[in-house]
Amino acid sequence: MRRRTFAAATAAAGLALTLNACSKGESSSSDDGGPVTLNYWGWGTAQDGMVEAWNKAHPEVQVRKTDAGGSTESSAKLLTATRAKNAPDVAVVQYDTLPAMIVGGVAADISSFASEAKAQFTPGVWSQVEFDGAVYGIPQDVGPQALAYNQKRFTELGIAVPTTWEEFATAAEAVRTADPESTLATFAPAEFGGFAAMAQQAGAQWWTVDGEKWTVNIDDDASREVAAYWQDLVDRGVVDAEPLLTPEWNAKLAAGKVLSWPAALWANGVINGVVPEQAGDWALAPIPQWKAGDSAVSFQGGSAVVVTTSSKHAKQAAEFAAWINTSPEGSAAQISAGQYPASLNGQDLTLKSDPPLQSPQQADYWQVAQQIASNTVPEVSWGPNVNVANSAFQDAFNDAVTNRTSFTDALATVQEAVVADMEKSGFTVSAG
Repeated sequence: MRRRTFAAATAAAGLALTLNACSKGESSSSDDGGPVTLNYWGWGTAQDGMVEAWNKAHPEVQVRKTDAGGSTESSAKLLTATRAKNAPDVAVVQYDTLPAMIVGGVAADISSFASEAKAQFTPGVWSQVEFDGAVYGIPQDVGPQALAYNQKRFTELGIAVPTTWEEFATAAEAVRTADPESTLATFAPAEFGGFAAMAQQAGAQWWTVDGEKWTVNIDDDASREVAAYWQDLVDRGVVDAEPLLTPEWNAKLAAGKVLSWPAALWANGVINGVVPEQAGDWALAPIPQWKAGDSAVSFQGGSAVVVTTSSKHAKQAAEFAAWINTSPEGSAAQISAGQYPASLNGQDLTLKSDPPLQSPQQADYWQVAQQIASNTVPEVSWGPNVNVANSAFQDAFNDAVTNRTSFTDALATVQEAVVADMEKSGFTVSAG
């Protein structure tokens, strides 16, 4: 229902014509029986295995994969490529950026090709790709927050796996004391999705909508408490504030100087891509809780595969998107790379699978993952201008880190930017 409400609100803001331009008639399919080559934009360590499995099983339709970067970077490239009429046939898009891809004319309506795939997903997951009854993608993975940690280094330093954020702060200080060159974790000022998930775990709801009236609550009490928590760790010097996955951060990871990553179930695969030589050192645990005994877990990310309006082979492209995300072969490739499948078949298959490459020693890895996923709270209610919030968040928090100013003031800056942008776009909006 939230997704249908979003679409209605978008139309009310005067964007209905753009949405209508994304109908399924925009993409054509080739049915002449000849060989077809599809261009696919994806990222992450699971994609090569999924594409290889498809190409082996479907000699009549071959797929060429390009790593176009992830998240916001890939979405911006897709918009540019669509306007230039040279977008790929298929692409991975994060759930929170899919509305922008629909409004921007990137994602095609594949309703006529997706009916069989729908049964492979829970209603909540399927709702991430369905707007007003039209389907704009096939879910690929879901990302409940979790704690990936270097089990070897934890053991060396005598650090217990924290179950609450209070314990996490204590552990961060203990790591710094035991090895001044190491940190328990990193506060990344550009990680909008990670902060949003921790805030929701604490009870925040950043966007809500009632009819055509939106409420923006990015600067609420729960979010401010999360900001204050991380500022305390940064100010005390027990956690470093810096970007993730840079050459500098990767070097620290390789040297065993970053001991954990509070991220999501997909983090295991990312870590394997950076430090495959540490396979067997890393393990999975539930994300720490704000309140002892609570089990709330929020989503941090997750993605779908869309067919673009530029594709001349929409039918084959939709079949590819459905197959890699619902078939045993596609799910097996996801699981081996540490990605948690969105499909029900894929999730069932995890329990019969070996642990992912980075954690072969953790026999109960997928049982822990299932426990984490079973405790997810409803996904963050994304608003119509997540791109603006993301950009404002990065700017405000990077400035706060650089200038040693307040993280809570940075939240207020993000709130103001999001509200102003929505009002400029014609939405009826109030601040929480």
